[in-house]
Amino acid sequence: MDVFRPNLFEGKVLFCTGGGSGICKVITQTMMKLGAHATIIGRNAERLEAAAKELSDASGKTCFALSGDVRKPADLDAAAKKTVEKFGKIDFVICGAAGNFLAPISGLSVNAFKTVIEIDTLGTYNTIKATLPYVRASKGSYIHISATLHYRGTPYQAHVSAAKAAVDALSKVLAVEEGPHGIRSNVIAPGPIGGTEGMDRLSRKRPDGTSDNGEQYIPLGRMGTKEDIANAAVWLFSDAASFVTGQVIVVDGASEDVRPLTLPYPESVLNPEKMREMIRARM
Repeated sequence: MDVFRPNLFEGKVLFCTGGGSGICKVITQTMMKLGAHATIIGRNAERLEAAAKELSDASGKTCFALSGDVRKPADLDAAAKKTVEKFGKIDFVICGAAGNFLAPISGLSVNAFKTVIEIDTLGTYNTIKATLPYVRASKGSYIHISATLHYRGTPYQAHVSAAKAAVDALSKVLAVEEGPHGIRSNVIAPGPIGGTEGMDRLSRKRPDGTSDNGEQYIPLGRMGTKEDIANAAVWLFSDAASFVTGQVIVVDGASEDVRPLTLPYPESVLNPEKMREMIRARM
């Protein structure tokens, strides 16, 4: 169902990290169908090129694929510069690159923790730094893709909880510092979204091996979709949200209000070896 005005973002340019797959790919697809051109950035060049062709063919707009690692400021500086050389500007930025896995603190190496912080938190910071001069020029807007895991103590998710809490804080500071320059910054925190790698990993497994996504714990009675997140992003980037900044928009069907722990508790922390076998079975 089309709920937004056609050509809403005609002439606009989107810069999206993590845009080659998952939620960020669907946001990019939706923005392009509404008229925007886009640059997508990721480490897997082959997947990125395939996604760019698919997105361009579906929308009639140009999707520019640039291989790069958000942990490397030089990669993002180059991507931002190439985007402006190709399209003339950057209006919207999505900081969406992320990494996650299941591990308790007792079994989480320093390098593993550091990797998630580097991808999620430093990757967001590096993206902001690389694009900020251009977004100032266009008086544009940022959206950071976060999570709800850090709203309470979620076992086996210390690394991503710390990383996403920092992303939320960065967005608020960006909104305050850059508001006088005409820039808005907001966070979207997806809840349980079907068809995503994160949901596949975090969902319980039934005895027959199928996923129990916990729809019974979602007040709206269904899993979220990637299109639900894309619709929230369209609203935040549109003029309808011109006075909305520094906010965290939770898109979860009210599931956070009733969310049970995904892993058995306290068994998961008392017997992590047994949990490791369960986690390996999910991969």
